[in-house]
Amino acid sequence: MYYYLAEPPYFLILAGLFVGITSGLAFEATLKQSVKEWSNNSTPEQLAQVQGLKLQLPFFTMTAGICLFLASGLEVFLLDRWISYAIALPVTIFIAALVWVQLGKLLQQLQIGGSKAIDLDAF
Repeated sequence: MYYYLAEPPYFLILAGLFVGITSGLAFEATLKQSVKEWSNNSTPEQLAQVQGLKLQLPFFTMTAGICLFLASGLEVFLLDRWISYAIALPVTIFIAALVWVQLGKLLQQLQIGGSKAIDLDAF
């Protein structure tokens, strides 16, 4: 009787890393462009639109890529797909929620005090 051990998901590790990095670059470019447009027009309504679908799509895609990368990496060591995703999914969602809330707070500080409000070298 042979025990078949599945091949580790190396392709999924690389695919998750690729999706996370490329979506992260798209997220960065979209955020910079949206903040630049907002700073030129400077209306409070437009700042709320900065966190719209145009920014959410690359953010959620980046989150999905990171979750896939983390779960596949855990699967290499834990050898069980369900446990790996059960660990990776809540961790990724929690961290993504923290990052999204922090981004919202930074954009509010930017709206209230301008770029001087988030300058860390001023202190």
